[in-house]
Amino acid sequence: MIEGRTIGAWTEALASKAPVPGGGGASALGGALGAALGQMVVNLTVGKKRYAAVEEEMQEHLAALKKLQEDLLGLADQDAEVFAPLAEAYGMPAETKEQKAKKERVMEERLLAASLVPLQMMEKASEVLDILKELEKKGSRMAVSDVGVAVQFARAALLGAVMNVYINTKSMKNRERADELNRRAQKLTRTGVQKADEVYSRVLESLGGGTP
Repeated sequence: MIEGRTIGAWTEALASKAPVPGGGGASALGGALGAALGQMVVNLTVGKKRYAAVEEEMQEHLAALKKLQEDLLGLADQDAEVFAPLAEAYGMPAETKEQKAKKERVMEERLLAASLVPLQMMEKASEVLDILKELEKKGSRMAVSDVGVAVQFARAALLGAVMNVYINTKSMKNRERADELNRRAQKLTRTGVQKADEVYSRVLESLGGGTP
């Protein structure tokens, strides 16, 4: 479990030649860090007279970001959990007609599972970006740079996870299902990156850094 390990231990495992954790888990962790930074911005906003008008909204954002952080950390573990069965399926025998049919069926099931986990990461990262967009507008101005950092973590989570969708859908025999998953991933990528870049540009401008 990712939550039961130190950052050092998890990154050492990531650096090793072990198959997991890998890019999917790292993407999920990046999204979780974006959600955590968003919570910090909220915590620096609530209870301040200057932001009293958005106090209730900020409390809602805080609860949502905490849940998203938990979900993304959970998806980091799930990413590792779905990889082992998929790797096992690649090694199944396929000498007879029956073996080939069984392998193809099992492969399809496990490729789908391995595609859905990073797709969920993308959905969660997109939700984080939706909240960060509001925090850039209404959160503490003292923490606006942290919104910008959080946006980049969520953006990286999105773009990292999408590759884990594609690498699995590429091998699926059911091209109709694969194309449907790819379309969902493409839409999340397109809208998420646009959202992230818009927020990041506004943060840079507010800090006097111009446009990226």
